[in-house]
Amino acid sequence: MTKKKKPRNGVRARLHEIIFEADTFGGRLFDIVLIWSILLSVLAVMLDSVAAIRIQHGNLLLIVEWGFTILFTAEYLLRLSCIGRPAKYASSFFGVIDLLAILPTYLSLFLPGSHYLLVIRILRVLRIFRVLKLAQYLHEANLLIRALRGSARKVAVFFSVVVTLVVVFGSVMYLIEGEEHGFTSIPRSIYWAIVTMTTVGYGDISPKSALGQAVASLIMMLGFAIIAVPTGIVASEISQVRSDEVSTQACPQCSSEGHEPGARYCKDCGASL
Repeated sequence: MTKKKKPRNGVRARLHEIIFEADTFGGRLFDIVLIWSILLSVLAVMLDSVAAIRIQHGNLLLIVEWGFTILFTAEYLLRLSCIGRPAKYASSFFGVIDLLAILPTYLSLFLPGSHYLLVIRILRVLRIFRVLKLAQYLHEANLLIRALRGSARKVAVFFSVVVTLVVVFGSVMYLIEGEEHGFTSIPRSIYWAIVTMTTVGYGDISPKSALGQAVASLIMMLGFAIIAVPTGIVASEISQVRSDEVSTQACPQCSSEGHEPGARYCKDCGASL
């Protein structure tokens, strides 16, 4: 005889509805306030990096920073407390981002300057796609993710070829130009080959001999062709991926999202939705 699941605690269920769902007034309001808090906290960190503003308002910005950190810490703990599988959420994309959004402030007590890493909080604004119920964007995001996963092996093979080419070209240029023209070692020559092939062209090193310039011209022309290849691979994969509709409902056990409309069970952990 199968064991029936105990009904979830009323307070936890209500907290989960407010914190993780965007279909209710409370949940929508919570997420909108959260997003504004995230934007304001990132703005405070940016302002603190401006010397003139820091000199005049440094203490105020420090108070604001700690205020938002305490707020986000409380929110993170509430998220863990109202979900069935806290470890699952903590190791998820948003769970890791939520943790990284509060750690730098505490680390700054031991490592001065580390609080500037708080700008990572801006990644939490990705929740806006769920908050505003932009299902079509979730739909397209899932399609893109699946296409990137599908093309990962092809792109990996392509980049292995590119790495081989830059090592070869870098070594050749080291032999052609030598130390007197700035190509002081093979690693430095490989750096030049990467900069040239990607059409960045810093100009800190450049070939001086006619043969070196001819090889450089070849690498530049090759660079234009190489840039187009990953785009073509991913575009081809996108055209083959079938796009499905998704809902904005979050699983009360593992916080997984992206379920099909009308789904009764979580696609990841099997919990009842």
